[in-house]
Amino acid sequence: MGRPLGINTVQNAAFETSYGATPATGFFKLPMVSHGLGEEQPLLEDDQLGFGREGLDPTYDVITNDGDVVVPVDTKAIGFWLRATFGAPVTTGPVNGKYTHTFKSGGGMIPSLSIEYGNPDGPVFSTNYGAAVNQLKIGMARSGMLNASLSVIAQGESDPGTISIAGSPTALTGPRFAQATGSVTVDGAAAADILSADLGYTNNLEKLEVIRADGRIGGFDPGVCRASGSITTRFATLALYNKARSKLPVALSFGWATDIASLVFTLPRVFLPKPKRSVSGPKGIQAVFNWQASGAAAAQLTAVLVNDVASYA
Repeated sequence: MGRPLGINTVQNAAFETSYGATPATGFFKLPMVSHGLGEEQPLLEDDQLGFGREGLDPTYDVITNDGDVVVPVDTKAIGFWLRATFGAPVTTGPVNGKYTHTFKSGGGMIPSLSIEYGNPDGPVFSTNYGAAVNQLKIGMARSGMLNASLSVIAQGESDPGTISIAGSPTALTGPRFAQATGSVTVDGAAAADILSADLGYTNNLEKLEVIRADGRIGGFDPGVCRASGSITTRFATLALYNKARSKLPVALSFGWATDIASLVFTLPRVFLPKPKRSVSGPKGIQAVFNWQASGAAAAQLTAVLVNDVASYA
């Protein structure tokens, strides 16, 4: 048996028809940066008295399987994760060989996944089933790699085996969007002097902590979805500061583009808090706007992905 190396780890995932039931087909091979999924079962110290100071055997507690999956924000595979977060998109096209996939927040059905991680060096493969995306986070900066961090809740994990259950998965990979192509707009106009920005979305999933013989959760229920984040700006004008002072909602968008694809997150109703304009040194004055989106008028977040993938359904 070879020594497994992280560089050779593969990620194969498929949408489940029934919660917790791993499908036999329909797997995609997806790029990844890291993952923290896998079952854990802690021990509980025994609390019985009368058996001396040495103590008795511990008891096994319930099984949990939560962790973050970090993936590149690329032109193709990110659509799989957007579907996992928001549900199936509305797809139109093709127009000049490109399809437009529109994902909206607040959907009633959050899909579940089976995600296999394997390493051919072993070989060793195991599948995390009944997995659902609870949170999505993307950070924007002037340079660097553009990644999405997905907080995932899974029901369980299969025992390790030497053969992949994914068969011959469909590779879903494309060029990566670059931080250098990112843009932020406020009320339709390009926002100036933005140093960094964060976009976060949560499904507020609630685990069904039912009593089961296997110690696993029974599923999940989606709660009130929330989109929020931050914008760090260097003061050159009072434009953004005055919008915050007005206490009126603004429209925000965050996006990236290449010659062959684009991805834009739009939030039509966002509230900006009034920030401090503190001074910490001789350089430029910065302020952080920790914004919150509202769904009072429409979907609080819409993601539009344009690429050459015909369908994510």
